[in-house]
Amino acid sequence: MSAPAHSTDVHTPDAVEAVVPLIPLVLPLVGAVLIFLLAFIAVSMA
Repeated sequence: MSAPAHSTDVHTPDAVEAVVPLIPLVLPLVGAVLIFLLAFIAVSMA
């Protein structure tokens, strides 16, 4: 019997896994900025 092979692979964090926890904070902020920019454009054109 041979000894079980131990994996020495180091889990590198994925880019998507790093961004997912920030979505609840970033999404409303981007939405607010987008609404502000659209309102600014509408007021400036009026």
